[in-house]
Amino acid sequence: MMKNIFFRENIFEILNYIEEGIQIIDEKGKILYFNKSAQNLDELDVEKTLGRHIFEVYPSLSHDTSTLIKVMQTGSPIFEAEQTFVNYKGDKITTINTSIPIKEKGRIKGAIELSRDITKVRELSERIVDLQSKLYKETKDPKENKERAKYTFVDIIGQNAKMLKLKAMALRASQTSSPVLIYGETGTGKELLVQSIHNASGRKNKPFIAQNCAALPANLLEGILFGTVKGGFTGAEDRPGLFELANKGTLFLDEINSMPLELQAKMLRVLQDGSIRRLGSTKTIDVDVRVITATNTEPEQAMDEKLIRKDLFYRLSVINLKIPPLRERKDDIPVLVEYFIDKYNRKLDTSVDNISKEVLDIFNKYDWPGNIRELEHVIQGILSIEETHIIKREHLPYQFGEFIDTISLDEEVQPLNKAVEELEKKIILDGLNKTHWNISKTADIISIPRQTLQYKMKKYGLKNS
Repeated sequence: MMKNIFFRENIFEILNYIEEGIQIIDEKGKILYFNKSAQNLDELDVEKTLGRHIFEVYPSLSHDTSTLIKVMQTGSPIFEAEQTFVNYKGDKITTINTSIPIKEKGRIKGAIELSRDITKVRELSERIVDLQSKLYKETKDPKENKERAKYTFVDIIGQNAKMLKLKAMALRASQTSSPVLIYGETGTGKELLVQSIHNASGRKNKPFIAQNCAALPANLLEGILFGTVKGGFTGAEDRPGLFELANKGTLFLDEINSMPLELQAKMLRVLQDGSIRRLGSTKTIDVDVRVITATNTEPEQAMDEKLIRKDLFYRLSVINLKIPPLRERKDDIPVLVEYFIDKYNRKLDTSVDNISKEVLDIFNKYDWPGNIRELEHVIQGILSIEETHIIKREHLPYQFGEFIDTISLDEEVQPLNKAVEELEKKIILDGLNKTHWNISKTADIISIPRQTLQYKMKKYGLKNS
């Protein structure tokens, strides 16, 4: 036994000195190991990536393009295959891969891949941009951008299909300079997504400026955004606005629906003309800013309530991304719980191992109005005050008390109207399938008028796919 441990530790040490990148995944696609060459090639953080699904770490890959996944699907090795992907920082990388399935008694248990970097030298213009970015960081505060925009796509936790699709779309959006409008309820992680887009874009070494439009009075917000000139109004000084500070970078405006309509008109002119005018000045200043906005209300509702100008909305939503609330991605709850437990175990020096099945069932039935932020705070609060290795029902905060009683009652007795509707829907669907979706015949079979059947089909959303 000791020989095996000694052998394994030395093998991993040797693999770190090999020039090719080496990566190993298990049968579920989770990353088990990568050597230092792979870490340097993809700029991976060991703590953030080990144990994560390969598509979480590489959202630009898919079942069709990932050589690691392909060899597990086919059971056959792939030799010297070219693969191009965009890593979570937005860098396009091309490698030559040799990928081999790992088998045990004929069953595939994972895959191992050797990668050789053949990324072409960037064009001269791109090198000049990188040089300018480096010069900016040295002449300004080198730590400023990292502190302001620290999150990348690898920090977005989740394996839910909607989230994987969102990350892939956002990664593609990061490769453009088009305005992005993000809709998500409070606590879904809008700024996390915005920072990830910025850090995967060509503007990642330039400023990232964020401003919540609901956090300032309307009369102050205009000066904050566009800047002021001395004498423009009482007490005014020569100060650049956020658009000037974000020049060549990204400006994130959260809760854009809280911006006054008259200020939205000025925003529209900036997006159209690419120039701003400081408050109290007649001089225009050209700016190159990628604008990303977010709202915690449905954009259509905000327009109907005249909270967002329609012309501004269409200008801002060239790319439209929606972050699903936690109640629509409950299959991610175990992954998120594990992540937050691990996070706060390290921060608080606690030793919680897991949550009970009862608590996981409660979490799956709860609607999470505060979304992921609420889930994180629940885990943080429990680990802060409870001395336990397993989170149990009695450790849950007060807001779960009445909810637990409610779901207990719901499980015992189903409302009569809901039961009737489910039965009615089933009878109609059975009739439609039996008649190959002939509405007249179905109406005869279940003995209701044709018009009534059409109404109920519309009510229950029954359509022949």
